[in-house]
Amino acid sequence: MELMVVRHGPAEDRGPDLPDEARSLTPRGRLRMRRVARALDARGLAVDRLLHSPLLRAVETADTLRRLVRGETEVCPGLAGTPDEALLAALVGERVAVVGHEPWLGQLVAWLVVGDPGLGARFPLKKGGVFLLEGAAAPGGMVLRSAWPPGTWR
Repeated sequence: MELMVVRHGPAEDRGPDLPDEARSLTPRGRLRMRRVARALDARGLAVDRLLHSPLLRAVETADTLRRLVRGETEVCPGLAGTPDEALLAALVGERVAVVGHEPWLGQLVAWLVVGDPGLGARFPLKKGGVFLLEGAAAPGGMVLRSAWPPGTWR
């Protein structure tokens, strides 16, 4: 399996009148994610499934990446929290993409690559960044093939 791990783009700042789940991408965030989508598309990195967190900024990021998806786009609540066995079970398919948040994406990558989600800080992912992993969606079952910080696509 190939797994593309994408952190959402830059979003509105937190505030007392703006719940975290309602934070939208900023204009800069939308532009960044359009660049990411174009660059991934130009490299032929289509996916069969795209799973995304239910938080608005991840939903908007997933919408931007829709051009890469040959099949289903699904909400996956497990991408809005600490990765668990249910999230691993959802990672089914030949080429899958996930869109979520830090620190949980770093924990997911650490779990898949070295078998220890506690090492998530060693796999930081900036907003709009992308990791490409390959292997079995099991603890320690994947290899980090590529890491693209958001500045890569300028």
